[in-house]
Amino acid sequence: MKKSLYALMLGGLGIGITEFVMMGLLPDIASDLRITIPEAGHLISSYALGVVIGAPLLVILSGKYPPKNILLFLMLLFTIFNGLSAFAPSYTSLLISRLLAGLPHGAFFGVGSVVASRLAPKGKEAQAISIMFAGLTLANIAGVPLGTYIGHHYSWRLSFAVIVLVGLITLVAIRYWMPALPANKTNSLKTQMNFFQRRESWLMILMIAIGTGGLFSWYSYIAPLMTEVSGFSANSMTYILILAGTGMLVGNIVGGKLADKISPAKASFVLLLTMVTSLLIVHFVSYNQVLSLIMTFVTGAVAFALSAPIQMLMINNAKGSEMLAAATSQAAFNIGNALGAFLGGLPLVFGFGYTSTQLVGASMALIGALIAWVLIGMFRNRKSAIQNTADKITPLQASSPAKTEICPT
Repeated sequence: MKKSLYALMLGGLGIGITEFVMMGLLPDIASDLRITIPEAGHLISSYALGVVIGAPLLVILSGKYPPKNILLFLMLLFTIFNGLSAFAPSYTSLLISRLLAGLPHGAFFGVGSVVASRLAPKGKEAQAISIMFAGLTLANIAGVPLGTYIGHHYSWRLSFAVIVLVGLITLVAIRYWMPALPANKTNSLKTQMNFFQRRESWLMILMIAIGTGGLFSWYSYIAPLMTEVSGFSANSMTYILILAGTGMLVGNIVGGKLADKISPAKASFVLLLTMVTSLLIVHFVSYNQVLSLIMTFVTGAVAFALSAPIQMLMINNAKGSEMLAAATSQAAFNIGNALGAFLGGLPLVFGFGYTSTQLVGASMALIGALIAWVLIGMFRNRKSAIQNTADKITPLQASSPAKTEICPT
């Protein structure tokens, strides 16, 4: 594997830790800053808002610079803003620093996805992207449990110090391992914004926001599901989350290979349908500890198998604005995070059990799969229209030497 992909994976590791470690640190932060748990929960929402704002904005502003310079700048912002979080003296300052820390998240993955696809051998672009996203899965396996342990036993501020350290290591890795790819000088604001003028773009965004929301309907409530329904002790949750993270790592690798073998749209459709099936099985087997553990691994694998296909789907259908499209997919993913957690919690408000959240998640994944099916049809029709046009033009070109020179087939 190329060292440049390791640099992207390190970036994914740092981003994954800072995004997911907050779930485990909420009680410690709430106690230290003398706020309630719901107030501390706003720190998660603040980060997600930063991702949604920063993903398209930073890519648009930096689009004409060389990719290596953009990645260095984004990781510098990441490191500085997480450093501010470590020293935040109050709840308000921490809320702001978390918003700022979320800004480079989507842009880094957007630019990194395009860079990874350019560095990959032909036909293995999705697998290269999956290596970058492996950093997120490694964060769930090791980084988040470590950060949570440090926060519980020492200080949550030290957890952010670890994140800053990962950011510094990533900066060095990008500086020395990343090749100097040329900047896209024709990447004007108008060219980039054309992405949002296509129906396919908005359908892809909807597919990601709604379809991946199915994951978060399950994952947001995995702790009470496993303790209240499956009967595991609270102390077992660390190991259960590591199991889910291991599934995400395996699924991420499988998803990359699948997207290289079949089209990203078809891979997304298949995986979203598989997520529907997986969540329905979780709903019915959660009362059995062995089966619930198996499905924790399987559901994590299915969910993260979507990462590479989704990124390739956006990149392949955004000529001239690939980085913006890939970054926007991360913004949509975080909208899915908030949407899945909110909608998944509604049955609980009305008194239903923790297994009901999987029904919400399965419904969201099914809607995402239907949108993917519509996209497949649109791409097929577009390809047929292009082919028909080519078939009509070719005879004319053959009969006109002058035109053949101007517009060769």
